[in-house]
Amino acid sequence: MRCSGYLFAHSAGEALSLLAELDGAGRVIAGGTDLMLAPGEAASATLVDISQIQELRYIEQRGERLHVGSLCTHEDLATSPLLHERAAALAAAAAAVGSPQIRSVGTVGGNVMNALPAADTAIALAALGATADVLGPGGTRETDLLTLYAGVGRSTVDPAREILTGFSFRIPRGSSFQRLAKRKALALPVLNAAAALWDDGEGGARTEVGIAVGPVATTPWRATEAERLVRGHAPTRELIEQAARTAMTTAVCRDSIRSCALYRQFMVEVLVRRALLEATGLAPTGREAAGPGTRSSAVRGRAHRAAPGRTDGGAFDQDAPASRRGGDR
Repeated sequence: MRCSGYLFAHSAGEALSLLAELDGAGRVIAGGTDLMLAPGEAASATLVDISQIQELRYIEQRGERLHVGSLCTHEDLATSPLLHERAAALAAAAAAVGSPQIRSVGTVGGNVMNALPAADTAIALAALGATADVLGPGGTRETDLLTLYAGVGRSTVDPAREILTGFSFRIPRGSSFQRLAKRKALALPVLNAAAALWDDGEGGARTEVGIAVGPVATTPWRATEAERLVRGHAPTRELIEQAARTAMTTAVCRDSIRSCALYRQFMVEVLVRRALLEATGLAPTGREAAGPGTRSSAVRGRAHRAAPGRTDGGAFDQDAPASRRGGDR
């Protein structure tokens, strides 16, 4: 993309008006940590910078749901006491993105708009059953997070006419984020997984669960067959073992420069098991304990804060195209 102009918006309404005036020739940008400018390309766009819109930068509890603005940086999420207490998986996922510099600038909205199947915060949000708010010419529409994905690097949100404004999800009883990478500093994930649990009834009669894994499909993948095994039952180690095996057998992994498909498939079982054990409060022991190259979240009210100087690898899948549809956030 060739940049032909740069405008700042100070409110969501102003940003929408600027996009309308540009009539398809504008693109939204916020953090810009994944922006690629190619001066030689014929296509050009005027960038509409929304990074100064404070109304889109919030982390709030409203009743039984948490609401997160799209302009929250990864550092905002990783250090949020509310997320550590109520949705530790999302805090841990944000802490795993890039480097301290990237986490201080890159946003959760951009992580989702890039539409990559292993984006750390997107995997956590998918497991949490998040919905997204999208502002467009016709007003705001609320949609399931996964409907924003049209394939690797392709979002259904039109960056020339719409703005992703925020996310919300029901507060889980427990949640967990697990990540496997070849090293702990600035390494793209071989695989990541997240799980969230809601228990509204006695004896697990109304248990709900969300399990997400990436990169497995061309979008963040929900392990729906494994979820069905847990739903409506009080979680036990035996049930979690069955669910983890089901996630492995139903996942369709692929080869890449970072891992062969077979290894990834076996690791789906390992990471899903660990995520479910943490989310349910069943302390991991033996082979469930995190090993070299893996990172897990703290759950059920225990704080999980990024250590000073922590650099845990980026969120982008190796199969992403060189240019992506949508403005970088």
